[in-house]
Amino acid sequence: MLKYNYKINHISGVITFKNKNTTIGFIRYNDSAEIEYIFVNPSFRRKGFARKLINLVEKKTGKKSVPLEPISPLGSKLFNLN
Repeated sequence: MLKYNYKINHISGVITFKNKNTTIGFIRYNDSAEIEYIFVNPSFRRKGFARKLINLVEKKTGKKSVPLEPISPLGSKLFNLN
């Protein structure tokens, strides 16, 4: 398993993972833990970053997260909606 060094920034409903070169991913959410937008840089996909972002939202809100419409095919897969 690869180890990635990244920083976590949290500003008013947005959590971002960044390393020294690029943004790895980010998530935008509201106080009800509704996920408004989630993105992971294609170079970092399938490495658990989306799940880590969702887990942080759930920890910060104390609620189970849910995606808002519209949801992409990848988002449906992430949230096990297929």
